[in-house]
Amino acid sequence: MPSATQVALAVLGPLAHAGSWWLVRTRRVSIWVGSGATLAVLGVAAVIVGPVVAAERFDVAGAVGLGALAGALLWAATAAFMAVAVRAVPALAAHTSSLYGERGDRSLAAALAVPLLLSAPGEELLWRGVVFGALEGSLDGPALAALVCWAAFAAVNLVSGSLPIVLGAVVGGAVWTALAWWTGGVAASVACHIVWTGLMIVAPPRGARA
Repeated sequence: MPSATQVALAVLGPLAHAGSWWLVRTRRVSIWVGSGATLAVLGVAAVIVGPVVAAERFDVAGAVGLGALAGALLWAATAAFMAVAVRAVPALAAHTSSLYGERGDRSLAAALAVPLLLSAPGEELLWRGVVFGALEGSLDGPALAALVCWAAFAAVNLVSGSLPIVLGAVVGGAVWTALAWWTGGVAASVACHIVWTGLMIVAPPRGARA
C-alpha cells in the first residue's frame, strides 16, 4: 500500500500540474515557467517522497535504450500524423504554430534545456513514478492503474486548451504509461519522453511554423 505522503503527492501533484496549465493558458506565466518550474519541483518531490523505481523487469541501460527507441518512433509517428492533420484541421495548425512561437528568440540550447532537463523528467517522475505507483498499490491490478493514470494525465493536460499538448498527452501519455508498466519503472518513460521532446524541438513537425 502507498504511504500517506505518496497518496498526498499523487493527488496534489496533478492538481498543481493542472494549475500550472491554467496559469499558462490565461497568460499569467509563460510555458517555460509554468511547465518547467512546476514540473521540476514536482519531480524533486517525487524523488523525495518515493519510492521511484528505475526499472524492475529490465536492467536500467536496457530500459533507457528501449525508451529512446520508442521516443524516436513516437516522433516519426507524430511527424507523419501532423503532416496530414494540420491540413485537415486548421485549428491544430494554429495551435501548433502558437505553441512553437512561445520559444521566441531563445537559442536552440535554451529551448532544449527546460523541457529536457526539467519538464520531461519531472513529469515522468510524478506521473509514471508516484501517481502510477500509488494507483498500482491501491487498485485491483496494474492494468487498471495504468488506465486510470493515463486518463488522469490526459484530463490534466486538457486544461492547457492546446490541441497539440492534448494530443501529445493522449498518445504520448499512453506510450509512457505502457513503458513504465512494462519495464516496471520510470527509466524507459523518461528516456522516451526526453528523446521525443528533443526531436520535436530540433526537427519540428509540419504546422510548427506560421
